[in-house]
Order: sequence, then C-alpha cells, then structure tokens
Amino acid sequence: MKQLNLKSSQSKLRNKFLKLGVKMIAPETIYFSKDTKIGKNVVIEPYVVFGSKVRVGNNVTIKSFSHLENCRVENKVDIGPYARIRPGVILKEGSKVGNFVEIKKSIIGKKSKINHLTYIGDSNIGKSVNVGAGTITCNYDGVKKNKTKIKDKVFIGSNSSLVAPLTIEKDSVIGAGSVITKNVRKKSLALTRSLQTEIQNYKRKRN
Repeated sequence: MKQLNLKSSQSKLRNKFLKLGVKMIAPETIYFSKDTKIGKNVVIEPYVVFGSKVRVGNNVTIKSFSHLENCRVENKVDIGPYARIRPGVILKEGSKVGNFVEIKKSIIGKKSKINHLTYIGDSNIGKSVNVGAGTITCNYDGVKKNKTKIKDKVFIGSNSSLVAPLTIEKDSVIGAGSVITKNVRKKSLALTRSLQTEIQNYKRKRN
C-alpha cells in the first residue's frame, strides 16, 4: 500500500511541475519531495532526486543522476551530472557544479565554477572562482569542522588540498597538486611541491 501511495504522490508532483512549465526528460525517473519549489524555465534530466527543502530558481539546468537536499539554487545555475548537493548549500546566480562534485554547508558565489571530481565542505566561495578537478577542502580535523574562505576571482589548480581553517584572498592562484595549510594573501601564487627528479638513461632492474 505504501508503495502505491508513493507512486500516486510522485505522479501528482510530476504533473504539477509539468503544468508549471518545468521541462522534464523522462519525468517518471525523477523524484520530488512535497516541499520542492521550482522556478521558471527549468530543465531536469533523468534520474534526479530532490530531497526535502529544495528551492530552485529560474533558468536552471539539473543534469542526470544528481541528488539535492535542503539547499537553495539561484537563477542560471547548472548542476551535474552526478552532483550531490547536501544540506546548507547556496548556489549563487550563474554558478556551475559539474560531474562528481559533492558540496555540503557551503556558499558558492556568482559565476563560480566547480566542474568535476571535487569535495567542498563548510566553505564560503566568492565570485568568479574556478576550482580545479580533484580539489578537496579538508574541513574536519577529527574533533570539529573548520571553515574555508575563498575570496573573489581565485583560481584553484587541480588536485589541491585546502586544509581548514583557511582563507585564500582575492585574485590569488593555487598551483596544481598543492597542500595549502596557511592563509594566502591577495594576488599571490601559492604552491607546495617536491622538486621533480629525473635520472637519465635509467634501466629497470630485471629479475
């Protein structure tokens, strides 16, 4: 009986949003909550799940296999595919969250991009920030959660670890492959790497 009730309630919610102009590809694969709110000119691809307390603005695209819960999505935002937007997230206008990105309890500023393979937690990201692939915020020290603040127009190189508490000031660049543990000043390049070693004419040992 519960399964039948769920099927009926989901059918009603899908029809409601279709009538409101939400564009759904394969609506039968999309799951809504009773309190889901969606604006105008929104496109939802197959297999998207809306948990409770999700608010979506206008001109938003949510791509396949994304999961959203207890978050606010402003206008002109692109999400997914395979994105997980966890509680306490605000995606500001024009921001982009790509594939295999997980965000929790964070604000992503206007026109900032987190395109792939990234974890952002307990963070405040400013405007026009670019976060490279493989970046993670190391927000948990084993006892408490710590904040990461990334100011406007920062560029985070791929495969960087940002160890909170941490502030990266505006117009700074983090070199790819860095572990950043100290605050970064405005208009600075910060990187932490071992020197590359190369042995010429190297021959592998054979058994």
